[in-house]
Parts: sequence; structure tokens; C-alpha cells
Amino acid sequence: MSKVIIEFKDVCKSFNGLLVHNGINLSIVEGEIISLLGGSGSGKSVLLKELIGLMKPDKGDIVVFGKNVAQMKEDALIKLREHVGMLFQGSALFDSLTVFENIAYPLREHLHLTEGEIWERVAEKLRLVGLSGIETKMPDELSGGMKKRVGLARAIATEPDIILYDEPTTGLDPMTAQRINELIIELRRKLGITTIVVTHDLHCVKTVSDRIAMLYEGKIVTVGAWETLAASNIKAVKDFISGNICD
Repeated sequence: MSKVIIEFKDVCKSFNGLLVHNGINLSIVEGEIISLLGGSGSGKSVLLKELIGLMKPDKGDIVVFGKNVAQMKEDALIKLREHVGMLFQGSALFDSLTVFENIAYPLREHLHLTEGEIWERVAEKLRLVGLSGIETKMPDELSGGMKKRVGLARAIATEPDIILYDEPTTGLDPMTAQRINELIIELRRKLGITTIVVTHDLHCVKTVSDRIAMLYEGKIVTVGAWETLAASNIKAVKDFISGNICD
């Protein structure tokens, strides 16, 4: 039986009186790839920030590994984040650091490794994302797709149990986007990482997801495989899939 490792329970969040989450309920099982789908302002990225404690819900619980993130103090949140990797939408590389230093950064922050072990870990993660030998390059020497893959190598450097992708294919050409999709699947297969993908890219959703959760007007209106969404009679789901809701 699949083990639930993340639970959102009746999560509510508003900004300046605007309700973004109005009772979010979602369980995520160990080792699955689940995508959060929805239009701009639907609260997809906010859920990720709440999951790692960068934002607090106004109401409700977020349980990760059996502990309530919404009630954690900063020291406990720091320990939680050691088990969570994140690929940011813009890759978020440090422009003044080499590829090696970018990937080594979380290793130095969170783990007690020798310099030799750090070099080995960085080389291993670059190999996993298909970028062996670029340790000395600077971010401005990389294409957009390469930056995404370096960001991904950094996200998995600490060998996390959970990885979060925030719009992983945004701004990429179709071939590069497909390479990122394949990497998401490959890393789950090789590393067993529980994966949450925030996106409005339907091709990404169809390619990588075991399940998809659709956010609309502050709630999750449906959860299931792509076939479930494609056959849905819910108007918000049908409109999104047909392109009537634009990002």
C-alpha cells in the first residue's frame, strides 16, 4: 500500500483580502509524480512555498513526514528543507559562481562532506542531468536549457526525498522542454524521489504525471490521471484543457 508523505488539510490562504486557497485538501504518496495544474493566480506556487515553510497558511495543516509544517519553528523548517530540493522557474543560479560552486552550495550549507566528496557529488549530479565536464563554466556561458539542468543538479545534490519543480519548461524550446520532462521521469526512476510539478504546460503534465491536481477558485476541483482530466465534465477543467483559460 502506498505511503502518504505529504498532506494538505483544509489549507486556506489570502493576500490583501484575495482568497487564493479556500480549503485545499490533497494527499501525495511516496515516489509519485503529481502535477499541480491551474491558471495564473490559482495558487500553485504558493502551495510549494507553504510546503517548505516559506509562507504560512492562514488556516489548515500541511503534514510532511508526519510533522505539521504550519506549526514548525525556523530550526525545524531548516531541517525539513534538507530533505526537499527545488528547481525554481528561473533556475536561480548565482551569476558570480561557477557551475561547480552553484551545485556545491547546498552541500556546504547542509552536509558535512570533504572537498573531495563534494567534487564527486557535483560530478555525479551533472552526469545524471547530462552535463558532465562543465564544472568551471559560468552561468552566462550556458543556454536556458543548460541552466535548468544545472539548477536541477543543484536541487538533487543533497539527495532529497522530495523535489519541487516550479514551471520547469517555461521559456524553453520544445526539444529542450521535452529533455527536461524526460529528466523528471528519469530522476524519479533512478532516485525514487517524490515529485511535485507546478505548471500550466499541458504537454509536460501529460508526459510526466502519475496524477494531476487541478486548482480553480481556491480549491482542487479534480485529482487523477490525465485520462481522468481529459474526460472530465467539470467546466473549469474542460475550459483549461481546451485553452479557454489562458496563462
